[in-house]
Amino acid sequence: MPAFAKILVPTDFSDSAHRALVTATTIGEKFDSLITLFHAYSLPNARYTDGLVWPAEALEIAAREALDALLLTARKRYPRMDSVLLLGAPAPQILDYAMQGKYDLIVMGTHGRSGLPRLLLGSVAERVLRTSTIPVLTTAA
Repeated sequence: MPAFAKILVPTDFSDSAHRALVTATTIGEKFDSLITLFHAYSLPNARYTDGLVWPAEALEIAAREALDALLLTARKRYPRMDSVLLLGAPAPQILDYAMQGKYDLIVMGTHGRSGLPRLLLGSVAERVLRTSTIPVLTTAA
């Protein structure tokens, strides 16, 4: 079995996530890995949206369409790919899915925020790095 038989690539469809996918594909080619594109989307917190109705189905459809389009493009370079779309906070979903699926490596982009923007927005990559028991490779923005 190759060292990296299964690689999980979380994406938020940003440039940094694209760079992570390119890196994962390069690794995948060397080890004949299965690469899974992963996207978790979440609904806005109700306490900040009192009185607003969020089109949950529309959010899911948009996320699915974006993920399917990315998968179609990525498979042109590396066909051993699949994708997963889940509802929930990204960091815990990434960690849970990687553990349950017995992935060997998580490759993800980081936006490189620091200071107040990171404090306010949080960092999915930082949370995954800090708590994962699976090796995590990050690519900088």
